[in-house]
Amino acid sequence: MKRDGRMGTAEQHMPESELWIDEPVAQPRMPDPVRTAAVRAVLIVSLTLIQAMVAFLCTIAGSWLAFPMVLSSVASTVVATWGVLDVWVTRQVWNQRNGVVSSPGSTARRLRKERRRARRAARATARARPAGSGHLSRA
Repeated sequence: MKRDGRMGTAEQHMPESELWIDEPVAQPRMPDPVRTAAVRAVLIVSLTLIQAMVAFLCTIAGSWLAFPMVLSSVASTVVATWGVLDVWVTRQVWNQRNGVVSSPGSTARRLRKERRRARRAARATARARPAGSGHLSRA
């Protein structure tokens, strides 16, 4: 801005940029339990890799800490494998309990719409009939 309060020509043509722009993503977000399991697995695997590297460096250096680190690295590898399998199992359980989201052109959605229309039509015909004509009385 110039001293008299007017803007120069270069500053007038600059578009205002937003701080945050939401862009559509190709895949929807992972469900919360699956994401939690995935974060846990990533942390466990990264710590296992760090521990294995420390065990390797201790072995090269000839430190007394090498043997306990190798043993704990083996145990950590088992735990990391469990963590990765936990992500897979959690994802499978989520899909089984909540189902998959059908896309607009899917057959399942079309069949649901047809069943819904049939139920509405049946209700409409049931309402249209007179109240006493459908049942015989025993009186």
